[in-house]
Amino acid sequence: MRRCAATIVAVAALVAAPGAGQIARPFDARQGRPFDVAQGRPFDVAQGRPFDVAQGRLRPPDVKYVPTPQSAVDAMLELARVTAADVVYDLGSGDGRIPITAAKKYGARGVGIEIDMFYLRDAIDNRAKAGVGDRVTFLNQDLFEADISQATVVTLFLLPRLNQQLIPKLKRELRPGTRIVSHQFDMGEQWPPEETRDVDGLTIYLWTIR
Repeated sequence: MRRCAATIVAVAALVAAPGAGQIARPFDARQGRPFDVAQGRPFDVAQGRPFDVAQGRLRPPDVKYVPTPQSAVDAMLELARVTAADVVYDLGSGDGRIPITAAKKYGARGVGIEIDMFYLRDAIDNRAKAGVGDRVTFLNQDLFEADISQATVVTLFLLPRLNQQLIPKLKRELRPGTRIVSHQFDMGEQWPPEETRDVDGLTIYLWTIR
């Protein structure tokens, strides 16, 4: 009984960020840090609230996650001409390296959409290590259902059929001038890329919403 009571106290403990605008956050006393997951929902430490997560378990991922090499990440952001004024959405963000790099290197805001909680936890840890918690958010969502209308840059590393399935959504939700960069796969004949680059034997593609 004592052990159960102690656990309840530890889980229920709250910690507030110092200074003005304090935000209460679920705190794991045993680990000495805020929870990444609160009551089965991933917790956004920077926002001081749980992520927006669909009720119940999300469907299985469409593709197996394969990390984009850092050289390709850098080239994708360069090709998209990312600046501090941009909001970079990575659809299928895995360990978070693209939005984290966008925030750390360019000062942009980054949003990662990831359906797999396993990789989302890695992304949250990597965000903390990079010190960009105020610039990057990760959401446990289906990339086909997520609202991407605030993006000024969208990055992809999916299969050709998924890229093509996304075309209507990209053209419907994104504003004119938004840049889209894909690693390794294009959009097929229905939407040829504006620019193509080779990066250490890998190919990246660029499109712009008109």
